[in-house]
Amino acid sequence: MPDVLETAAEPTRRALLQLLAAGEQSVNELAGNFTVTRSAISQHLLHLAGAGLVLARKDGRNRYYRLDARGMAKLREALESFWTAELDLLAADARALHSQPHQGDTDDH
Repeated sequence: MPDVLETAAEPTRRALLQLLAAGEQSVNELAGNFTVTRSAISQHLLHLAGAGLVLARKDGRNRYYRLDARGMAKLREALESFWTAELDLLAADARALHSQPHQGDTDDH
């Protein structure tokens, strides 16, 4: 399965996820928000579906997409684990910087 972070990082795909947060939409409805072709939007949606971030439903000639709650939960977990690790590193760096004596500091103050 493709990496959810990598898939969602692409700007058009990220915009599609944001649009789908409002609810299910057809490819045509989604494509109306972009300057690229409907075919290009369909390809982006296939990538999102392949990563488990969206689900597709066919109704006649139309295909409708919606967010996949399980995939979005995986994306959230991936972001939170990355963010937590980054914050931990920043906090450790801040502690290390704070514990170092400044040049010119003496105990005579």
